[in-house]
Amino acid sequence: MATLKARQQLGKYRIRRRLAEGGFASVYEAYDTIEGIDVAIKVPHESWTKSEVLSDFQKEARIVATLDHPCILPIKNAEILDGQFIIVYPLGEETLEERLDSRIATRTCLDYAEQLLAALAHAHAHHIIHCDVKPDNIILFHGGILRLTDFGVAKVNLHTKTGTSAGTMGYMAPEQALGKPSVRSDVFSAGLVIYQMLSGELPSWPYKWPLPGMARLRTKVPPGFIDFLRKALEIDDSKRFSNAMQMLAAFQRLKPAALRFAAGQRRRARKKTSPNGNSKNWKQMREREFLREHRKDLEIRDKCSKCGGPVSEQMQNCPWCGVRRAVYKGPSRFPAHCPRCKRGVKLDWTYCAWCHGAAIGPVSDRSYSDRHYEANCSACGGELMRHMRYCPWCKTKVRRVWKVAGTRERCPGCGNGVLRDYWDNCPWCGRGLRKR
Repeated sequence: MATLKARQQLGKYRIRRRLAEGGFASVYEAYDTIEGIDVAIKVPHESWTKSEVLSDFQKEARIVATLDHPCILPIKNAEILDGQFIIVYPLGEETLEERLDSRIATRTCLDYAEQLLAALAHAHAHHIIHCDVKPDNIILFHGGILRLTDFGVAKVNLHTKTGTSAGTMGYMAPEQALGKPSVRSDVFSAGLVIYQMLSGELPSWPYKWPLPGMARLRTKVPPGFIDFLRKALEIDDSKRFSNAMQMLAAFQRLKPAALRFAAGQRRRARKKTSPNGNSKNWKQMREREFLREHRKDLEIRDKCSKCGGPVSEQMQNCPWCGVRRAVYKGPSRFPAHCPRCKRGVKLDWTYCAWCHGAAIGPVSDRSYSDRHYEANCSACGGELMRHMRYCPWCKTKVRRVWKVAGTRERCPGCGNGVLRDYWDNCPWCGRGLRKR
């Protein structure tokens, strides 16, 4: 099949755009016209439709079908459409490779690292070597969720000592480049990914210590964590962690100390940046850092009318000064707005999802899909977006606890995700947060 075009129909899927292209396949964003959701479709190139290549695609589908884990990207469907074998996956927000273009908080890096190692540990426990661990094969979803994908070159036999050097050279272990991959090769690749997230540098052969980015790494994590990475990146594979299960266990022992170290570094940075009580400069720096890390995920488009701090449409209170935001006056991504709270609404909603009141619609008889839907109402089953207070279809109070990407911290009042490193108040219920 030739390159797919936007709006082209492939079975029940309507192609929207090409997301990525590799040596053997392209990945497209598409719309499932039956289920009404966005998906990612992996399609082999026309020049690679030989039986051996199709066998690799079918092997990938079978391997992933055996790996039921929240941090491994599941397959929604695998079938032959119009004579073309395709694999359909849930659509994420971006790859870790794309996320690395901007700064990632240390806490977020550690959360991503733990999820990556959990995914690999599950694969290794099922006798699967991934063989191509890299940021491009790590998909990020709402709420700070990470999922490992692309098991197309995975090996099933843990005792394999010969084979090809399939994988990506920048993240490939030395023995894998020689055609001798093992679970320790995945350990090496995962170590490189974690090192790159924390240091901003991708080390290369001959991996001589201190590696590039070491100065920055020392400001992010304690010495014990650096030793952990050094063990994962040993050239001699017999000196590495024996598998991802062992590496994950070591990581989980070190993570609490790494989080305390990062919090201490942040406190020291605050004191250094705010000499003689220069609170204005400190406030500006803190807000800039917050926006770099969370603008996209929290959809920050407005400023508080009282303190000027960055806020989102969904926030009921300013997280910086605590002022109540009953009426929203900023820009919105929605096509219409609620006559009471002025927050955005979709044309097919019956009620406002942000405030409690009489019906406001629907304005249109048509149903509209939206990639921001990620949960369902417990009463009517209608789709919900993050931080909705009421179901827009039946007006039921939403009892779900919503997360904030990059943190597991919760408001002691409402239970929703908060960012204590930045916020003094919960933006969802207004409760004051204990300062660190």
